[in-house]
Order: sequence, then structure tokens, then C-alpha cells
Amino acid sequence: MSQTGNDMENLERGKGRINETKAVADVDGNIIGELINKSQEAKEFAYCPYSKFRVGAAVLAPNGMIFTGCNVENACYSLGICAERTAISKAVSEGYRHFRAIAIASDLSEQIISPCGGCRQFMREFGAHWDVYLTKPDGSFLKMSVEELLPVSFGPADLKGAKV
Repeated sequence: MSQTGNDMENLERGKGRINETKAVADVDGNIIGELINKSQEAKEFAYCPYSKFRVGAAVLAPNGMIFTGCNVENACYSLGICAERTAISKAVSEGYRHFRAIAIASDLSEQIISPCGGCRQFMREFGAHWDVYLTKPDGSFLKMSVEELLPVSFGPADLKGAKV
């Protein structure tokens, strides 16, 4: 998906290509609506006494299983874990390695939530061609792929490339 500078500015402000008119439940036989709802529910469990910034995520496995996660902060800031990594780690711990989609939720009302760089790379570990739903509390969302979020990325296949 090619984007102009203006489109990117709008996306950074959370205003680009957000599905604000179509009901979430109309997308993919209610699955995406359920995924977004689960991500919003997951943020209720966030442990964020330092930032007060709640994030929830829900990842969809190919068989329809949904795994949720929330951010968990730590007094040693670098030891915290993001909601996206929590949800994916839960799925991986149950044997899943491929995903159809992930939805991410926060309390930001004026803009969509976007994953941090570390989470983008973590998602990329499990493929570049799956959907990411960046949401707002009202249920509106921006659908992107992992590849769009992390273009020209480094992944598992790169480790198998020719070396000097």
C-alpha cells in the first residue's frame, strides 16, 4: 500500500483511512468485531501504575482461537511487556505459530493506537502478511498489514541468507 506524505501525516494523527462508517460487526462474519471487542476487554486488565496508559490486544489464530493480552509494567521500566507481545506469547505457549489478525486497543479517544517498534518486529517474527487492526475506543479502526507497519523488515528467512 503506497501512501503519500499527507496520508502518513494523517495516519500519525490517527485520522487516515479509519473505518468510521461501517459497523465493525459487518467485517469478516463478526470475527473482526469480536477480535476488537476482546482487545478492548483485555485493556481492562492492564497493569500500568507508572504510565497509566492501558493497552489491550487480541490475536486471532487460523482456527478461530483468540488470545488476549494487556500491558504489564514494572518498576524496572525495561522489564515491562506490551499487550501485543503478551497476547502473541500466550498463543505461542499454546502451540500457535501462525496468525490471521491482531487488534490493539487503548484509551486514546482522538487517535488510533499503533504498536511500538519492538512489537512490530515481534509480530513480524510470525509473518509479514497478516492483518493488524489499530483501534479507537468507539470501535473505529484502521486495518494494516504487518508488512505495512514494518516495511523492508528483517525476519526469520534473513537468517538463512548467504553470509561472508
